Amino acid sequence: MASNYDRLDAGQRAIVDSAVETYARVRPALKDVTNDVLHTLRRMFKDAGEIDPLFITGRTKTVESFKEKISRLDRPAEPGGQPTLKFPDPFRILNDMVGVRVITRLPRENAMAANLIKRQRDIFDCRGDREKAIGSIESGTYGYSSRHLILRTLQNDAVKAYQGVFNPELPANGSYFFECQIRTIFAHAWSEIEHDIRFKSSDPRAWSPQFDRQFTATAAMLEVVEKEFAELHERYEKVRSFWDENGEGAKPLTPDRVRDIWQTLLPHVDRKVDDDWGWAAELVAAHGLTETWQLVEILDAERITEVRKALDHRYSPGPDRLLDDLLLWRYGREHIELTAEAADAPVHPRRDSLQRRLKQIERYRLT
Repeated sequence: MASNYDRLDAGQRAIVDSAVETYARVRPALKDVTNDVLHTLRRMFKDAGEIDPLFITGRTKTVESFKEKISRLDRPAEPGGQPTLKFPDPFRILNDMVGVRVITRLPRENAMAANLIKRQRDIFDCRGDREKAIGSIESGTYGYSSRHLILRTLQNDAVKAYQGVFNPELPANGSYFFECQIRTIFAHAWSEIEHDIRFKSSDPRAWSPQFDRQFTATAAMLEVVEKEFAELHERYEKVRSFWDENGEGAKPLTPDRVRDIWQTLLPHVDRKVDDDWGWAAELVAAHGLTETWQLVEILDAERITEVRKALDHRYSPGPDRLLDDLLLWRYGREHIELTAEAADAPVHPRRDSLQRRLKQIERYRLT
């Protein structure tokens, strides 16, 4: 299959050949610009300490890729007319001869990274900021999410050196436009594979509509995976805050707080319509447990597993019953005396139940 260059007429080829010759001559200096921008961005993120990207990479467009891109044609302006070069003046029009990518872990980090870069107004001037997924979201279709910034360097010495090579007769101002893409590791993997197959296939004839369907399907799955990881990270940060005895972990154990902690740590157990969170708060308060971190300590996953084995529940217990068992496991007879009826009460069903369950726990511990 013919390349873009093969479709050009003689006049168009002369324009492209001249630009390619110039690009081949200045590309080594442009690689220095790429390296300088990469070094600046890496230092910027390290010094700021606000976000730690997985990695920051970049590339200077190859001569072959440059030639193929500037050989693209636009459709004729009028019916029957001749197609024209899409990039007749590539050194003025193209922003992707130097391209860098900031690869993050989670979607929310894309905005954090973009905002950090845009704040460095003494280094870069942001001339464009586009979220690539916006169009697909608003049209109800799927595509990968990527933040695209068009940045202009300011008084950059590497750029001045490149400009001196490009045209020594013009004053070098250190100003150069380049593209910065910010995306998650998942979107990065998707886009790399998609780009290789759709745009840089070694044989353009090797194409099937099924590829489009599969790319759409994988983009949809990618969105779900990113959301799951984002929610997982939010849950992790919330659970971690529960252990902060000087912050979130010090919040008092009201019934609503007990419910929120339980639903965060053990959402799979929260399935009873009549859960009594007020009673749960009274149970922990009976042992002097009044702060968030103290309840979190009780709700240890390994302890829950041991309690389940020891008591061999006939029915899966709800949160309030399971919490009662966990406190019994930890405090033993003290829990009975603090929360059950008096020993000489006319009837004492709770005391009887707790004593029976404690005997089961003690037998289990002996095995």
